[in-house]
Amino acid sequence: MDRLSPSQRSENMRRIKGKDTGPEHIVRRMLHAMGYRFRLHRRNLPGSPDIVMPGRRLAIFVHGCFWHRHEGCRRTTMPSTRQEFWQSKFARTVERDAEQLAALEALGWRTAVLWECEIRHGEQLRGRLVALMAETELP
Repeated sequence: MDRLSPSQRSENMRRIKGKDTGPEHIVRRMLHAMGYRFRLHRRNLPGSPDIVMPGRRLAIFVHGCFWHRHEGCRRTTMPSTRQEFWQSKFARTVERDAEQLAALEALGWRTAVLWECEIRHGEQLRGRLVALMAETELP
């Protein structure tokens, strides 16, 4: 495997988006096709959840397996260079994710995390979304 130069690595990292990602679009399209409506990236909520259903008080995060460290996933790899930096960065990301979920739950919101690798399996994703909606029926 070819190693990237620091400038090539920097260019790759710069292109990675934080919102409106491919996995987010898949989840949003599926929810919309199922007849659900939602809001996106509500900045007035802890962590700016990717998908928010205010009437159900449900906040959904669509996490990338690599960045958010999906435990047991094959996409949760460790870069071979600057490992101390990456370990620290990943640890803080996981810690921040837990803080944001706890803050939302303290405000009375239900939360869900959908992982990038789960989203690739359409029927499995549909089942998970159906279950989430059943758990958060409207009053």
